[in-house]
Amino acid sequence: MFDKLPISSETEKILTKSLDEEISVEEANHLMNVKGADLYPLLATADFLRSKIVGNDVTFINNCNINFTNVCIVRCGFCAFGKDADDPEAYILNDEQILAKAHGAVENGAREFTLMGGVLPNADIDYYEHLLSLLKDNYPKVAIHGYSPTMIRDACDLSGISLSEGCERLKDAGLDTLPGTAAEILTDRSRELICPEKVSVAEWIDIVKTAHEVGIPGSATIMYGHVETLEERVEHIDIIRRLQEETQGFTEFIPMTFMHEYSPIFLEGQRNLGATGTEDLKLYAVSRLMFRDLIPNIQVSWVKMGFRFAQVSLTAGANDLGGTLGGDELSEASGAPDGVEASIETLAKMVKNLGRNPIERNSKYTEFYPIG
Repeated sequence: MFDKLPISSETEKILTKSLDEEISVEEANHLMNVKGADLYPLLATADFLRSKIVGNDVTFINNCNINFTNVCIVRCGFCAFGKDADDPEAYILNDEQILAKAHGAVENGAREFTLMGGVLPNADIDYYEHLLSLLKDNYPKVAIHGYSPTMIRDACDLSGISLSEGCERLKDAGLDTLPGTAAEILTDRSRELICPEKVSVAEWIDIVKTAHEVGIPGSATIMYGHVETLEERVEHIDIIRRLQEETQGFTEFIPMTFMHEYSPIFLEGQRNLGATGTEDLKLYAVSRLMFRDLIPNIQVSWVKMGFRFAQVSLTAGANDLGGTLGGDELSEASGAPDGVEASIETLAKMVKNLGRNPIERNSKYTEFYPIG
């Protein structure tokens, strides 16, 4: 496959192996560092594996973000969204406001509510159950993709119940899938620098594993390009890989490039932030080679990268464009390059221009709706 390409022998050896089996952490670290003539063979190999594993369909979902509050007691160095409770811009949506957002989304064909927000100081399991029941009672056919491991831990602690009981109650109240939020970078060194008040690596694994065990699948994410090393990016992916081997609970993997412009750590003077374009592409490609079909769906975040580069990233091993994302105030606060809402037609055009097939899907990748 690489006979006529000016590729290094070590890269060629790893890529040839990757055609038949997953690569090791050491091999992934080598590929994260490739430059020059080795880059395009890496991207081409990942794209070939993508076509072999999931074919030429590119999926996405018609969804809507319902950010029920921007009040947050957790102060993360990368977040421009959270506010103190006494901030004049702080808000907590009431039931009527939440239902109004949901109604508008359903009128537009939404199949999923992404129910997220800041970490409130006194939100117990009853509060989160109430929000789920509010939406499910009114829109029983719309899936709810919601809450973070940090929220779930705090709610269980406040309510004096186990993680298992908390997850069971949330599932019974209508939680369908769990977002990959609070993962950021799964190394304690980086977390101490960017999100010391969030769950630790061990706590994150325990919460997500518990959710999977009670029947709540969900996304896995990585948020990269801030203070982590290339080796920590690979370590993070390997943690996700090992957890997926155990639970089979991840529906998708979502690399999210760090949007630094309005982040506290950038404004405080740490200016060597943000991944480059080739780093973005290598992250997608190496993820595909590490996961192969263990997590078959790798998602491009167009809201983080913009429409044009998101389209390019679909040639580096990815096969999903996320969702239409109406109301993503978290990304909007960080400076999303192309806004935070897309139409089905816009996403479909991007896909068709690549010569691939746009397919609308549900939250769990179990139902698919071809687009003409």
